[in-house]
Amino acid sequence: MSNEHTLYLQNIKKRKRKITFFRCLILVIIILFWELFARLNIIDPFLTSSPTRMVNSFLEFLRDGTLLTHIGITLYETILGFLLGTLIGTLVAILLWWFPKVSKVLDPYLVVLNALPKVALAPIILFWIGNGTSAIIAMALLISIVTTILSILTGFNEIDPEKLLLMKTFQASKLQIIRYLILPASVPVIISTLKINLGLSWVGVIMGEFLVAREGLGFLIVYGGQISQLDMVMMSIVILSIIAFLMYKGISILEAYFVNKK
Repeated sequence: MSNEHTLYLQNIKKRKRKITFFRCLILVIIILFWELFARLNIIDPFLTSSPTRMVNSFLEFLRDGTLLTHIGITLYETILGFLLGTLIGTLVAILLWWFPKVSKVLDPYLVVLNALPKVALAPIILFWIGNGTSAIIAMALLISIVTTILSILTGFNEIDPEKLLLMKTFQASKLQIIRYLILPASVPVIISTLKINLGLSWVGVIMGEFLVAREGLGFLIVYGGQISQLDMVMMSIVILSIIAFLMYKGISILEAYFVNKK
């Protein structure tokens, strides 16, 4: 490795460390000013809570042993909805690519379903499935699956037509084209869809918990608002943000693995 290349890599690492430092610095400054303004009554801590009040609320929930249960339930619903939405959506996208005429017929219906506010379908889901975990997972699945189908199908259709023609010239079957060309070439699209699905799955789960849950972080947010305990609300939101960030970083690690593998 040349000295120039080594220096270049060192500069990249230094730049990444600076970016990480300033990100953490901004977060620390926001927390400090939030706490300071709440203590000085510049902002009303009853309406905005404060970092120390959220920590106290967090410790209270830890002591009574219910917080991990709430987190575990929401995490289970989100992961299951995320995986089901991704897998089913990908399979449907493969089928629509396999049968292009069917894809053209169904295209306007998929567009309408994607544009439709999914919360409008919540009463129907509750009537069909009933209250409970199944309804919440169904909400997460409903929100993410159409986006998955459209995103991945678009990626499939944007594969280099010359590569497709080459494989057809060598009499490759559709299964071989999918396995050796479409799926490997669509990895960036699939990873991007995973990132989108993650956020949509959280939206679906929290929306479902708002409506029907008796446990979970979404329930804590609604319940805290009903009894005017905004410390509980803000604590739940912060926990949601941390978990969502960690899951997003997990997908980013997966993306880096596939990029390096290429």
